[in-house]
Amino acid sequence: MLRECLDGLITQPDGIYIDGTLGGGGHSKAILDQLSANGTLFSVDQDDEAIAAATAYIGEDNRFNILKGNFGYLTTLLPPQYHGQVAGILLDLGVSTHQIKAGDRGFSFQEDGPLDMRMGNMTGLTAYEVVNNYEYEQLRDIIFHYGEEKASRRIARSIIDHRPVETTRDLRKAITEVVNPKFEVKSLARVFQAIRIEVNQELEVLKDVLAQSLEVLQEGGRLVVMSYHSLEDRLVKRFLKAGNFEGKVEKDFYGNNLSPFRLINKQVIIPSDQEVAQNPAARSAKLRIAEKINGGGS
Repeated sequence: MLRECLDGLITQPDGIYIDGTLGGGGHSKAILDQLSANGTLFSVDQDDEAIAAATAYIGEDNRFNILKGNFGYLTTLLPPQYHGQVAGILLDLGVSTHQIKAGDRGFSFQEDGPLDMRMGNMTGLTAYEVVNNYEYEQLRDIIFHYGEEKASRRIARSIIDHRPVETTRDLRKAITEVVNPKFEVKSLARVFQAIRIEVNQELEVLKDVLAQSLEVLQEGGRLVVMSYHSLEDRLVKRFLKAGNFEGKVEKDFYGNNLSPFRLINKQVIIPSDQEVAQNPAARSAKLRIAEKINGGGS
């Protein structure tokens, strides 16, 4: 949904924009193509490999600036003089294609590799520690809540029974032994997702960047968020609706809504059948766009 993202994001070709998830640089390059010579783009990533790949892909461009770090620290990474001046922020959530394909990163159950799953090199917790050190209740709850996997109890017990679990192949074996073969791939995807979310604290980081967007966006600035699973989308939906994570819109004395955003798309945007046919990984994508309004923070 690149075109939908850009249409929702770019309102001022000479404005200041943030790509909160640089990855391979595809979105950043597309944003730069839409900006004038006076536009500015800050792209955020904590992964050295992604930064190197994106820099090589985009090449020399004095409008392009990299902020190395986790986007949950956006207000710290972005120089103070740009706070309240940003015309648009794009967040494309989840793990990048580059990271999935890198077997030595441990993100994919289709590749054999070490149990790492860290999106950057700035956190100490690894998937190995989660899988081998967490108590049964912790594993069960992570798999159930973050993976939305009904067989969480059986899977957590199997993982513990297989310890030490050294590689992604070992983890896959522990999972497939106790799930219905008919739903094996879905269960694997859910469990790997759950562990990845725990390792990177993705939901807490998402809350942080959403809240901080109010400080860096200017009035009329756009927040464009593409998510890939219901836990992320639920947080985004509530925040864009109400400015909080409960989704409850506060009202003033006169009954006027106090939400800091105006929704640009009332209904969630999903990929077309044609796009899903061309890129099956896009099938779960959900895109939401909102605009900061007067009084929506500073």
